Amino acid sequence: MEIFKYMQTYDYEQLIFCQDQTSGLKAIIAIHDTTLGPALGGTRMWTYGTEEAAIEDALRLAKGMTYKNAAAGLNLGGGKAVIMGDPRQDKNEEMFRAFGRFIQGLNGRYITAEDVGTTVEDMDIIHEETDYVTGISPAFGSSGNPSPVTAYGCFVGMKAAVKEAFGTDSVEGLTVSVQGVGSVAYHLCRHLHEAGAKLIVTDINKEAVHRAVADFDARAVDPNEIYSVEADVFAPCALGAIINDATINQLKVKVVAGSANNQLEEDRHGDMLHERGIIYAPDYVINAGGVINVADELHGYNRERAMRKVDQIYANIEKTLVISKRDGIPTYKAADRMAEERIAKMQKARRSFLLDGHHILSRRKH
Repeated sequence: MEIFKYMQTYDYEQLIFCQDQTSGLKAIIAIHDTTLGPALGGTRMWTYGTEEAAIEDALRLAKGMTYKNAAAGLNLGGGKAVIMGDPRQDKNEEMFRAFGRFIQGLNGRYITAEDVGTTVEDMDIIHEETDYVTGISPAFGSSGNPSPVTAYGCFVGMKAAVKEAFGTDSVEGLTVSVQGVGSVAYHLCRHLHEAGAKLIVTDINKEAVHRAVADFDARAVDPNEIYSVEADVFAPCALGAIINDATINQLKVKVVAGSANNQLEEDRHGDMLHERGIIYAPDYVINAGGVINVADELHGYNRERAMRKVDQIYANIEKTLVISKRDGIPTYKAADRMAEERIAKMQKARRSFLLDGHHILSRRKH
């Protein structure tokens, strides 16, 4: 992999390698763009097959966070970190404390949070060494489990997509097929049930399915059947890449709106949804509730303020739909365009040189 060539092609700012022999830490921090502010993105711990695979994942995820944060209206750039190792057996306190010191050394350019393979408890250990971490325990003034907030954001985003498809944003009487009923999806099902929607659910975890059936009067189907059921909305809330050649022609819905990441296997599948007249709520726009929530911690967490910001996901989906119609492009491209336009405007707004107080004080010391 020609790292500098890759970084230049996709306009990355920084790639940092971190290692600590004592704890076994092998970590990579990728910072894509800080035009809007410091880079915020979680730390993923995974058993990567090669170092190159870890680098590629960090870079890909960091760019995704640039777009996600920009589209969410946050004054934050995009970054991501990966730790190479098995999260079930390779974790130790020294590892996360060492990683926290590396983050502290970036002096605020990168702010981390939990992600796949890491937990609130891991973030608490990182917090022992740096303030540049979110998603820590409520005891430290944090917001706690982000799943309910992600679910609520997905619910309000779905309502905006439903309005585009059916002329009203009410989900009462609509049938929503939900793929996966884990933590986020369970809370989404609760919102939908309370709003009068009918639910069809599936999950490889049978206990999760039984819980959804009992709590929300949902109908359970086999995981392979969820794509072909008759419904108004399909909510992917489990794996990525589930909108693909094998599934897309099975869909009998007007809207695709769910919390899963990277729902399109390839961009062309977004084109196919557009051609079929299916309203697609771009995943990184509709599932931004969690990052909006943890970002509020940077200002001293206020639940009411954070939820007001999450409510803006409705308007963000609406704006995506407006751009889609304005430019005659699929919604996944419209979401990218919305994020890119915001970044471009900020780049122009910051052309003027302003010497801040920190630099003035630094000069006085010398």
